[in-house]
Amino acid sequence: MTAYLDHAATTPMLPSAIAAMTEQLAVVGNASSLHRTGRAARRVVEESRERIARSIGARPSEVVFTSGGTEADNLAVKGTYRARHEADPRRVRLLVGATEHHAVLDSVEYLVAHEGATVTWLEPTPEGVVEPETVRAAIESDPGSVALVSVMWANNEVGVVQDVPAMAAIAHEHGIPLHTDAVQAVGHVPVDFAESGVDLMSVTAHKLGGPIGVGALVARRDVRLLPLSHGGGQERQLRSGTLDAPAIVAFAAAVDESVAAMPAEAARVAALRDELITRARQIAPDIRVGGRWTPGDTTGRLPGNSHLLVPGCDGDSLLYLLDAAGVSCSTGSACQAGVPQPSHVLLAMGVPEADARGALRLTLGHSSTRADVEAFLAALPAAIDRARRARVATAS
Repeated sequence: MTAYLDHAATTPMLPSAIAAMTEQLAVVGNASSLHRTGRAARRVVEESRERIARSIGARPSEVVFTSGGTEADNLAVKGTYRARHEADPRRVRLLVGATEHHAVLDSVEYLVAHEGATVTWLEPTPEGVVEPETVRAAIESDPGSVALVSVMWANNEVGVVQDVPAMAAIAHEHGIPLHTDAVQAVGHVPVDFAESGVDLMSVTAHKLGGPIGVGALVARRDVRLLPLSHGGGQERQLRSGTLDAPAIVAFAAAVDESVAAMPAEAARVAALRDELITRARQIAPDIRVGGRWTPGDTTGRLPGNSHLLVPGCDGDSLLYLLDAAGVSCSTGSACQAGVPQPSHVLLAMGVPEADARGALRLTLGHSSTRADVEAFLAALPAAIDRARRARVATAS
């Protein structure tokens, strides 16, 4: 039996979401059709939109359905940049957290390479925190050139939660919109779109118990965006395409349940996270925790995020050794042209490259139990020993 500790990659669907999706899959109807079955599908979509909006503190009209967080990030970054630059050609600068997900980073790099954008990277502290005053300084160096600020709500690798509302307030002092990738945050830490003051927020279903392939960009009505795709003009003319009613109703069910259960679930999962980190460091005292961590904290760090830096090891070796022992987890590395690369998140935090290569991300969720933690801890000593010996052998 596998101990699944990779919930930040995708978490199992909740039974309520499976039931809602299964029921709707048996019903025919295109939500854009005007006949009875089309109107029934439209009702399902709009009621789901209302449920999602209510759970995240947004208006239903602000919820634009997408295929997931990656599409939402692309629409937010590219769509806002193009609209703002079209309205004022001086606005070419993007202010972006250096620890963002690649859905944001690669969108920015595309605009830089192909559309004349420039980027100011917002560097984090060694704990992965982007300070609001860092945002202020970057804006005030030349406010008239800024098209968009984008800082993620919670980091997908080290789990740090940013003070996004403070950044939004600073951006608004200069009339600049702020986008946040809240893919890892919704359903895990408190998120209220209206109260946060952000203008654009990316969310997805499969990180909180919904299906893969559906998400949303939550966008204020007064934010101007240019669409990335064209066709039927669905979703405020921003995202054309036939709406996936079964996935959307499952998304709504998952958001409802995960947000309602969050206070108790966050405390339960954080206790498992803290036990995992504490006991792993007892096994290997030189292990460091990536990002800020205070036992019991469920607001400054994602409750389910455990990120370990294991000296003398390659993260990929640890991953495969743990996998062979029945433990599924992740590293923070990326593979380019077949060569593993250390995490850009850790490098931005000032972690030396040799240490960054020994990163493990172990993330817990609604299906996690103490048995999963015990399985990891039982497999860890042998995995570290073999990984260290393998690195020494490779070096020699």
